[in-house]
Formats: sequence, C-alpha cells, structure tokens
Amino acid sequence: MFVQLLIAAVSVLAYYLWRTFKHWEHEGIPFEEPSIPFGILKPLIKGESSFGMTIFDIYNKSKEPFLGLYLMLRPAILVRDATLCKDILTKDFGSFHDRGVYVDEKNDPFSGNLFSAEGQSWKSLRTKLTPSFTSGKLKAMYPTMIETADKLKKSLLERLPKGETKVIEIKDLMNSYAIDIIASVIFGVETDSFKDPDNEFRLAARDANTPDFLNKLRGAALFLYPQLGKVFRICGYKDKAEQYMKRLIKETVEHREKNNVVRKDLMQMLIQLRNSGQVNTDDDNWKFQTVAENLKSMSMEKLSGQGFLFFVAGFETTASTASYCLYELTQNPELKELVVKEIDEVLSRYNGEITYEGLQEMKLLDRCVMETNRKYPGLPILNRISTEDFKVPGSDYVIKQGTPIIISLMGLHRDPANFPNPMKFDPDRFETNNYNPSAYMPFGEGPRNCIAFRLGRVSAKNAIVTVLSNFNIECSEKKELEIDNYSVVIVPKGGVNIKFSRK
Repeated sequence: MFVQLLIAAVSVLAYYLWRTFKHWEHEGIPFEEPSIPFGILKPLIKGESSFGMTIFDIYNKSKEPFLGLYLMLRPAILVRDATLCKDILTKDFGSFHDRGVYVDEKNDPFSGNLFSAEGQSWKSLRTKLTPSFTSGKLKAMYPTMIETADKLKKSLLERLPKGETKVIEIKDLMNSYAIDIIASVIFGVETDSFKDPDNEFRLAARDANTPDFLNKLRGAALFLYPQLGKVFRICGYKDKAEQYMKRLIKETVEHREKNNVVRKDLMQMLIQLRNSGQVNTDDDNWKFQTVAENLKSMSMEKLSGQGFLFFVAGFETTASTASYCLYELTQNPELKELVVKEIDEVLSRYNGEITYEGLQEMKLLDRCVMETNRKYPGLPILNRISTEDFKVPGSDYVIKQGTPIIISLMGLHRDPANFPNPMKFDPDRFETNNYNPSAYMPFGEGPRNCIAFRLGRVSAKNAIVTVLSNFNIECSEKKELEIDNYSVVIVPKGGVNIKFSRK
C-alpha cells in the first residue's frame, strides 16, 4: 500500500508540474523556456545571478513586446515594450494599481507601508504623505545634509595625507553619508557613521541587506509567493532591522509627545499624520497636537512600517547614485572637468557654500545624475499585478486578473533601441533628446512612483559636489563596474574604487 501511495503522490506531483509549466503554451504567447521546477530562476537558485540581473538577461534574449515567464511555479509576464510599460504604470494604472507583494494590514500593520499597501489603503496613505516631500520641506531639511556632507569631507581628509594619492572604496563611505542623513532627516537621531561604523543604524542597514539564506528566502517569498509572508509571521520570524526600527520609532514618538519636541524632519510629519490624520501643508508649521491613543489615525506599528521603508529605500538610493556618478566621471575625465568647472562657477556665486538653490543651477551635474540613474537604476525591476482583466493594445491577448507583471528597468535603460550606445555614460542625451522618453523611469512612473526621489537626488548631488569641490578624483582602473550576484538592488562586485587626492 505504501508503494501504491508513493506512486500516486509522484503521479499527482508530475501532473501538477506538467500542467503548471504548460500554462504559457496554452495561453498562446511567446515564453521563456523554463527549467523545471525553478522556472527562469535557476541562475538565482544556484547563486550565479541576482533576481534583477536574471530578468535583465531574459530581456536581452527576446525581442517580443511581452512574454511569459515562470517565477518557479508562478506564471508571470515580462513586459519589454517601453510604451506598454509606461502605460501600465500611468494611463492604465487602474488595471495595475497593486504590486502583488506581501501585505497583511489587519494582522501585521508593519507590512502596510507605502510600498506594499493595496487599493484604497495605498491611495489614502499616498495622498496623506505627499505633502511631506514638497520643495519647502526639502529646503527645511537641507541644513542636515550640509552637516553630514561636512562629516564626509572630514572623513576623506583624515584618510588622505597631504600630497598623497590613495585609492578609496567610495561606496562604503557614501553608505555612511546616506545613513547619517536618513537617521537625522527621518528619525531625528544624530549619528556619525564615519567615526562609529558599528552604530545601530549601520547595523540595521547591514542586517537589511545581508545576503544570508534566511534573508534571501524571506525576500523571495514576500515577492514570489506573498502568502508565505503570513507563514513567516505565524512562525514568529523577527527581522532584526525591523525590530530595531520599531523600538527606535516608538521611543522617538513617545519622547517628542511627552516633551513637546518639534523638529524639522519626516518623523515630525509622521507624528502629525498619526495624530491628526494628515500632514500639515504649511511648510512653516511643524507642530503637532497630541491626542489620546484611541483617537489616533495610525497605529504605532503602521507608522514604524513607513519609517522603515524610507530608511531601507532612502540610504541605498542616495549612496549608490553618488558613488556610481563619481565613478563614471573618473572614467570620463573630460566630462569630469566640465562638471568641476560648473560646480566652481556656481559656488563662486554663493560665497563658496553649497546651497539648495545652487544645486538647482548645476544643470550638467543634474544630467549626470539622470544618466547615472539610467545606467544604474535604484531597483533593476518594477513589479505590478493585474487587478482586472486587461486587453493588451495592438494584440488579441488578455492579461488575466491576478497575473504578476515584471518590468526590467535595467533592460529598458540599457536597450540600444531606447538609448543609443547604452553603455556609454552620456548625460548630453538628455539635452539633445537622443533617447526614448517612455523608457526612462528610474524611480518608477505614475501614481506609484518613488515619493521621496527628490530627497534622494538632492542628497546625492550634495555629496557629489562636496567631493568634487574639495578633492581630485581619478580612474583607478578603466573598466565597467561588475554587478554582484545577490541583492534586490545593484551591488558592485569589489566595491567602487576611486583614486583620491586633496586639492
């Protein structure tokens, strides 16, 4: 009987796998041939490639506007056509308004952050948080960026003896810079990650990005099989970085409410939102009114989820943009000299000080940052899920409700059909319009684009100007950055190495 049961179980499993991996054949659209049972993720499972770069490789193998994929046992669609991608994120947003990742606001309010929230819950949260990132609010936070940039400058000076040239891995330094800005601008906590690289914020950042097995398993589950997120919760899994943020935010909120502390940072606005249901649109009014817990519009857990999201998304984007931009400038010394000349000219009009207004005048630098975000998008992919049946324009095919949608930003941004000579670092393409505007979306597009992208860009530009106005930088080795085989974001293999000397 045991043998019979075993044969029956194997037969059922074989039939299930056969039926699952016939899905796109039955649907009648082009598809990437799967490796059973991993689908297209065999390189990821074997540790040969990150998820984003695995999708990038498939993008490059095809010429189809869209094609079927198997994310292990989960059928999904990779959209390659730039116009269709942009329409999904904008014009047809109503059919693709959710990301399809793990979220369980009822039992796990921490998961109900702006990235993961769905439907009306997301729409309401986005509307309420939007006033937190106006130009007026950014200008009020800017002095913190200047203070942190001074720490970056001092740290580099300490590493560089006078008259000497030294190769420095700049990405780690920029991580310290970005983490200190996020710690202050979001949480109101003063840190110095340059002098204390093992402070709790740095440790939280490392925990959030450590490529250990459990982290990778949970990360894959939250994206590929969102329902498994509930299993992790029921089993009592506790992410160390999340636990730290929950404790920090709770202590910060309680301290400010008890002592009536007012500070110009994002935490102040999150407290406003929690207590009154909205963020004050008056850029000069940062006060909040303390109300009883039963009258608050947001739980402490949900507020913590927003803070954690801004932390993990904010520091990596800022550090990467600044590091990769500086690296590309060393690879293109003539362009670097033009950028340095522009910086010197603008700073001379502001008594040598880096100001918020001055950054806006650095047009070539702005294009360099845009080109950096093209070549190295913050996230190599975007994801959505079809929230209703959707007929693909110009095709008879209907994307069924519940189908995961993948957009390869790395693919779109490095496709010669969208950006001629895509591996060339060419900021002037944005001045001559020698590119496909529909394909450029480094921070997403439409209603669910990155709400804090301007904060990240200003922080990155501030770091770049600090470096170029105080130090000489040169190419340490003429080569393209190699991308490592782990992490959701782009991780440079061997770091970002640049030759530095004092001016």
